[in-house]
Amino acid sequence: MSKTTRATQVLAKAGVNFTVHSYDYDPNAERVGLQAAEALGEKPHRVLKTLMAEVDGKPVCVVVPCDRDVSMKKLASAFGGKTANMMKPADAERLTGYHVGGISPFGQKKLVPTALEEATLTEPLVYMNGGQRGLQVRFAPKEALTTLNAKAASLIA
Repeated sequence: MSKTTRATQVLAKAGVNFTVHSYDYDPNAERVGLQAAEALGEKPHRVLKTLMAEVDGKPVCVVVPCDRDVSMKKLASAFGGKTANMMKPADAERLTGYHVGGISPFGQKKLVPTALEEATLTEPLVYMNGGQRGLQVRFAPKEALTTLNAKAASLIA
């Protein structure tokens, strides 16, 4: 497995202090994020999942703890919209250039507005997908806001 991906290249270019962590990805896991947290020996609220959604028909990226669900109402509100829904996996792959289970908020093919669950900012370090299945990057969550030009918002149900 390569530890250099578009995501890690974006982080390195932005000067983010991060570490790369590999684990055995289980494609049959019921919840991929929870499987990653267990494999890494980390608490689930520190392992964040990247989801692609649409707010009023426009694509957005949302990053939340892997053990929590996104509130569609809060997501729509965070982007000043009326309705939100999850993007179909094939559409998310086409938009980001990553495979589901390996979607990173960093280095996506098309830059889209991104929101990060505000509760994660209280953690000193979090994990996010590193751009391929079985690869996570660990860094301070505030770095994600700056690097992604993202907004912090209450997004979880």
